[in-house]
Amino acid sequence: MRKFTELPLSEEVLAGISKAGYTECTDVQERVLPLTLEGRDVMVQSKTGSGKTAVFLITILEKYALNSSSAALIVSPTRELAVQIEEDARILASGYPDFRIGCFYGGVGYKEQMEELKSGLNLYVGTPGRLLDFAKSSKIDFRCFDTVVLDEADRMFDMGFYPDIQTMFSRMVSPKERQTMLFSATLSTRVRNLAWKYMNDAEEITVQPEEITVKNITQELFHVSKDEKFGLLLSILSKINPVSCLIFTNTKDKAVEVAKRLQMNGYKAEYLMGDMPQSKRLKTIDRMKEGKLPMLVATDVAARGLQIDDLELVVNYDIPEDFESYVHRIGRTARAGKSGKAITLACEEYIYGLEPIERYIQMKIPVLWPDEAGLVSVEDKSAGFKYKSPSRRPSSHTVHKDSKKPQKNARKSAVRKGESAPVRKGEDYDKLSKMSLEERMAYYKKEYGGVSSADRKKAPIQKKPQQKPAQSPKRTEKSSMQPKEVKVVKKGIFSRILDKLRGR
Repeated sequence: MRKFTELPLSEEVLAGISKAGYTECTDVQERVLPLTLEGRDVMVQSKTGSGKTAVFLITILEKYALNSSSAALIVSPTRELAVQIEEDARILASGYPDFRIGCFYGGVGYKEQMEELKSGLNLYVGTPGRLLDFAKSSKIDFRCFDTVVLDEADRMFDMGFYPDIQTMFSRMVSPKERQTMLFSATLSTRVRNLAWKYMNDAEEITVQPEEITVKNITQELFHVSKDEKFGLLLSILSKINPVSCLIFTNTKDKAVEVAKRLQMNGYKAEYLMGDMPQSKRLKTIDRMKEGKLPMLVATDVAARGLQIDDLELVVNYDIPEDFESYVHRIGRTARAGKSGKAITLACEEYIYGLEPIERYIQMKIPVLWPDEAGLVSVEDKSAGFKYKSPSRRPSSHTVHKDSKKPQKNARKSAVRKGESAPVRKGEDYDKLSKMSLEERMAYYKKEYGGVSSADRKKAPIQKKPQQKPAQSPKRTEKSSMQPKEVKVVKKGIFSRILDKLRGR
């Protein structure tokens, strides 16, 4: 590993690097910094936690050392990531007391950020929406930037910011008059197209693309029914007793529910989601970073770019529906070469997301069973409680208690309604533990593939439509011009409706 002292860096920049605790370059830093320090454009594919933030910040600071009037722009997909970049920049820029940094994002008022703009800045960090708002009101001039950074470009485009980024570049000086750096976990076609159009002969660098997951993460998976999932989570937390834990759900409502139920069971937990007030979001994140909040339940968008040092445990309460999200989730732990643990709870609702994940990471996630893992049953003080979203029912703004009366033939009832059936216990668990990935997926498709043929016969939708009254001779003659075509169209539409209702 090359040391930072071996790079052509000024003393002030090295002082900031030392304050940040960096001594040796990571792979991405060692490969990219020599190019960016020469002023080259780069398009870098690098995984989360690789040290890429330091690459563009050190480059920007070194340009400032040569020209104090230099101005740089860093665009990030989320407010949390923008704030994290700002914090890192202030540490690395500690050798330059006059280096001014501003951070701009939505969810808060404009007044304070406008005052920041008036003071004159060397580094602008922000999200696309708010940056464009200030540009439209002539508070920011994109032509002043001689250095531009796009961080987590793939996620930015996934969130719909592609047109905004194009608008920004169209208002900047030509690619030859600025240095542009693009960093992304994946180099998709849209990312490459953007680089070819708005960058100056960018050098493409891929750092360890084959290492999709972090080596030091211990991955485990439990098969569990949807109704028993929270009880299993309590057993896992009781055994591990993590100092810090990040729990992922697929929906905002589920994040709120899990956080509230954890609170009812005596855990200090909060939730994080995309539409929370910005002040509350930042306060929650700060408490987590400071160690005052041991557990945080979040959705993918809310946690994107979230950096928490020494995060001990990540729990996928729901299997992500996007296989790449799995890698981003578990990448929250084991950062900078540290060890960590990621546990996934596989229920019948999201089980189909498992196959693409295991194919993507090119391994089968080790399956454990509660008895083998030494888990014991824990009393759930929130049993029977479910969170009802205010958006679904105006009168349901609070948690309510469901009936504890067991339903008979729950599996059969669920199948008739077209819902996912709960996972069976007992002998099916034993079978699953010995199955390969292909065998397990075949089992899932057989068990949860939709309504059975016997139940289809009982479904009311199967009743044939009533015959229409006989048409008059005149209308019959008119319709007989293309009888076959009309008949086929009607039959095709009806068949497609039936197939959709049958779950085909």
